[in-house]
Amino acid sequence: MERIIIMGATSGIGLAVARKLAAAGCRLGLAARHTESLAGIAAEYSGNIVCEDIDITRADAGSRLRSLIDRLGGMDCYLHVAGVGYGNPLLDLGKEIATVETDVVGFTRMVGSAYRYFRDECGGKGHIGAVTSVAGTNGIDRLAAYSASKCFDQCYLRALSQLVRGEKLKIRITDIRPGWVRTPLLSRSGGYPMLMKPDYVAGRIIRAVRHGRRVAVIDWRWNIVVGLWRLLPNWLWVRIPVSVEI
Repeated sequence: MERIIIMGATSGIGLAVARKLAAAGCRLGLAARHTESLAGIAAEYSGNIVCEDIDITRADAGSRLRSLIDRLGGMDCYLHVAGVGYGNPLLDLGKEIATVETDVVGFTRMVGSAYRYFRDECGGKGHIGAVTSVAGTNGIDRLAAYSASKCFDQCYLRALSQLVRGEKLKIRITDIRPGWVRTPLLSRSGGYPMLMKPDYVAGRIIRAVRHGRRVAVIDWRWNIVVGLWRLLPNWLWVRIPVSVEI
C-alpha cells in the first residue's frame, strides 16, 4: 500500500487530493497547522490515515514530519500543498513577511526534510510533489511576495532535480503549477479568470504525480496562458494591468 504524506491537507486542494487518494486505498499521513478539521476523513478511512499538527514556519516542523513518517510506517511520496498568499498592493510588511516565511522558508524546510529522508533512509528513492503556482512564472503586481515566493519554489525544485541527477539518485521531483483555484485562499469577490474547482485540480495533480511529470501546469488553458506570458518582454509585462486579489 502506497504511503503518502500531504502537507497542508485541511482544506482546498490538499483536502481534495487526500480524499481521492484515500478512496484509492493509499495510506496517508495528513499534516497541517491544525488537524481538527481532518477528523471526518480520518474516521471515514480509519486505519489508513494518521494526522499530525505541523506548522511549517516553526523550527520543529522537520522533526514533526519525521514523527509522522514513523507513525505512517514510512513514506513513499511527499506532497507539499501548504501555502499562503495575500493581495497586497500596499505592501503591508506583515503580509509580505508571512508569505515569505511560509512559501519560502517553510517550503524549503519541509521539501528539504523530505529529500534528505529519501536520500539517507530510502536508498535514494522516493517522490516529492509540490504545488507552486502559475503566478511563479512572472511577477504579478499586487501579488509581489506570493509570485516571487512561487518563483523561488520552482527554481528550488529545478535545482533539486539537477542534484538528483548529479548524485545518481532515484528521487522524482514534480512541480505542480495550478492556475486560479476556488479555495479559501482566494477572496469571494470574484474577478478570477478560468477559476477551477479543487476536485478537478486534485485529479490532475494525482495524474501528474502518477505519471512522474517534472512540471505540470493545470490545466491546458493555463498552459497556454503561461506560454504567452513567457513570450512577453519585461518592458511590456510591467505595463500590463493585472486586477486579481487574494
